[in-house]
Amino acid sequence: MNKSVQNLRTNKKGQGMTEYIIIVALIAIAAIGVITIFGDDIRKLFGASANALAGETNVTTGAKKANVMTKTLKTFGMDNAG
Repeated sequence: MNKSVQNLRTNKKGQGMTEYIIIVALIAIAAIGVITIFGDDIRKLFGASANALAGETNVTTGAKKANVMTKTLKTFGMDNAG
């Protein structure tokens, strides 16, 4: 009987794995919730960023229109807002 009590005390590997699975499941549920709420806005933002990187000067993010300044050697140090 004493041997079986010692085995119960030392055999706790499954407990740690279960805790990690619960944490991963909670993170996954939170990520799904965030993507469900903000998914369209994130998709529009990444689309506008890709269009701006492709060289488009008038980029629409859905919320407001951004005018991207074309950079040259003379205007490289200037702010985009100006």
